[in-house]
Amino acid sequence: MDAGTLATAQRRRAASLIGDCSIELSPRDELAGDALRSLLVPGRSVFVNHPSSVTHHDIVAACVRLQRAGFVPVPHVAARRLASFTQASDFLQRAAGEAGVDRILLIGGDDSPVGPFRASLDLLATGVVERHGIGQVAFGGYPERHPAIDAHTLDAALRAKVALARQSGLAVSLVTQFGFEAGPILRWIAAQRALGIDCPVHVGIAGPASVATLAKFAIRCGIGASLRALARGHTAFARIMVEAGPDVLIGELVVGEGADASIAGLQVFTFGGVRRTAEWIGAANGFRCA
Repeated sequence: MDAGTLATAQRRRAASLIGDCSIELSPRDELAGDALRSLLVPGRSVFVNHPSSVTHHDIVAACVRLQRAGFVPVPHVAARRLASFTQASDFLQRAAGEAGVDRILLIGGDDSPVGPFRASLDLLATGVVERHGIGQVAFGGYPERHPAIDAHTLDAALRAKVALARQSGLAVSLVTQFGFEAGPILRWIAAQRALGIDCPVHVGIAGPASVATLAKFAIRCGIGASLRALARGHTAFARIMVEAGPDVLIGELVVGEGADASIAGLQVFTFGGVRRTAEWIGAANGFRCA
């Protein structure tokens, strides 16, 4: 394949990833429902996050609104924020029954446990996920590691969760934390493959937002390598500062993944707002690789 043909293929690949990406929003976002149809074509997966300030009732209600508007709701289920098995069961039963949820993002949550679940594996082990007809589960991945959990513990926990989910008949995927550099993300995917974790990986990226907002969330999420890149004026982040978008990062990911297309999709964190992210998605056909 000559250079021109390769560049064209990479642009198409990047535009396709952006065009098909999922987004994440808050259950209390005013656009979490029919209003989203004015910005995005129905059919897109929309992750509904699980901050400590909301209840599972809020998340189910948002999922119902999104499903009725024609979107595919994917609720976060933060195990440590659930007070009991009964609450967890009610959450998943209602999500599946009222909003047609078939896929969840199962995470631990950053808080101290309020109930019996110290980790997402504890909730998964109860069988409550598949019991309510949910067939797909996604787990979080941390290419730049977790700010409070060491790498060995993270890797062991992920292997255990993937193995148990598969034993339970669940389809498994991974959704990574966002970052600003392609290298750590691509190396992490390769490392998971080497460990036998070959499930689809959806790479988390920060949607268009101000530099101050991006830095705030990077600090909050403990994205060490990307913060170091910011500190030394890394080219990719310098471009983000000018363009206020993740196009450079996506271009680097597409080039780095090569012909094996190891990235199953993109998950966009709407730090700069859903409207701004939707406008950026709509402009995907004009994408240019770095």
